[in-house]
Amino acid sequence: MCLICDRIELIKQGKNPHFVKELETGYVVIGDGQYFKGYTLFLAKEHVTELHQMEYETKIKFLEEMSIVQEAVAKAFQAEKMNIELLGNGDAHVHWHLFPRKAGDMKGYGHNGRGPVWWVPWEEMSSEEYQPKESDLLQLVNHFKEYL
Repeated sequence: MCLICDRIELIKQGKNPHFVKELETGYVVIGDGQYFKGYTLFLAKEHVTELHQMEYETKIKFLEEMSIVQEAVAKAFQAEKMNIELLGNGDAHVHWHLFPRKAGDMKGYGHNGRGPVWWVPWEEMSSEEYQPKESDLLQLVNHFKEYL
């Protein structure tokens, strides 16, 4: 099993505190690291490694739902800009990274504090400093549910 499949299994067991909502084609979860407050993932229910491996109807619905999720992230976390990525190099299971962005959120990285999220070292983005404690995580999840 892959890491994302493992996390989905925890959602099904009611044991994933990052879980926000189940949609038709995927699961919405708050990201482990909150360097960019509101960082969210949309995990495909189906284990495929590439978007083009989904059945056409499922793929179209998945893209539509991702758009709905990104709009909710933008509203819930007052994003000035959204960064949306489907990578899968580390975890080969189709999933979207949804980053709400605000001016100056790079904290010293990039050109004038602007640039792609991946200019911030992964070790920093995922460090314990940016992992919300249980009560903060619950607050993030509940706040986001109001918009989704």
